[in-house]
Amino acid sequence: MRLFFIVFLSLLLLANAYVAWHFWRILPLSSWLKWLSVGFVVISVACLVLSLSPVLDKVPMGIASVVYNLGTGWLIALLYLVMLFLLLDVGRLVHLVPASFLKDCLWGTLTVVVLIGGLLLYGNIHYYNKHRETITLKTSKPLPHSIKAVLLSDLHLGYHNRRGEMHRWVDIINSEKPDVVLIAGDIIDRSIRPLKEDKMAEEFKRINAPIVACLGNHEYYAGEPNSLEFYEEAGITLLRDSSVVIDSLQIIGRDDRTNLRRKKTAQLVENIDKGKYAILLDHQPYNLEESEQNGIDFQLSGHTHHGQVWPISLITERVYECAFGPWKRGNTDYYVSSGIGIWGGKFRIGTRSEYVVATISN
Repeated sequence: MRLFFIVFLSLLLLANAYVAWHFWRILPLSSWLKWLSVGFVVISVACLVLSLSPVLDKVPMGIASVVYNLGTGWLIALLYLVMLFLLLDVGRLVHLVPASFLKDCLWGTLTVVVLIGGLLLYGNIHYYNKHRETITLKTSKPLPHSIKAVLLSDLHLGYHNRRGEMHRWVDIINSEKPDVVLIAGDIIDRSIRPLKEDKMAEEFKRINAPIVACLGNHEYYAGEPNSLEFYEEAGITLLRDSSVVIDSLQIIGRDDRTNLRRKKTAQLVENIDKGKYAILLDHQPYNLEESEQNGIDFQLSGHTHHGQVWPISLITERVYECAFGPWKRGNTDYYVSSGIGIWGGKFRIGTRSEYVVATISN
């Protein structure tokens, strides 16, 4: 982990230096304005580092929110700036882009501003447009009636997704009139502080259906005791290697794989009612074969965000057997959600923020 952090930090510093150098070259401005652009890069990097630090919890809430959004948003902007400048540099080397386009050039500057600014504006608008996905799950196991469930993951409530945003999501959930709401982890982003100051638990209490959830890795980042206290305050039925029956559904919640001592799926199904439709909540979609092998009817996972932005989505598709959407193994159905919320900068480019409406029927 330490090696990974060192490599990540080194790449981050190189990327920022590369972009700052290009800013200095391409801007057709006086020296002090060039320094101002470089200063913006330095401030953005400082905000990113601070947003990942426990120190953020000691900063006044309004400032902390700005710091978090600027720092993590810059990380997304940096990705596309590096890609664009690399493309322009390659174009210059093969004589498709004139060298003058990248040095003290108004048209070059405007091109970068329009392309990156337009892309980020689209990504931000697209993030707020929550996609409604519907799936139908058929079973031969007895049900008293068709059951409607709203499936969520990766809310990441915190310094960026504040109470106003959650209020809108609750209205969307209630409009579906679900029998149950299932959440596959990462309700909390990185700190419990903004949820407590925003009194976020009150929003969960507005949901007109029982809420069942498992833990995600971010609940551990926020501090396990803090997360457990919040779940209880919010009236969420938290399943940690345990199960509950709701409306004839056997719902099993697996602890996140951050807990190295969590139970195996085979252990979790030992004492369940095999005659009921079995749903497994498991935040990270690893080892999907375990649910198939142990007679799980449906598994809900999240965690991947489908990469959040392209081309990171291409990486997650290589890492996971299923990085996003519906999947099937034998008689087991799966859905890996890209999440209704997001970590960091509020941009969805090549991916989507979603909630899933599932109908379970005979």
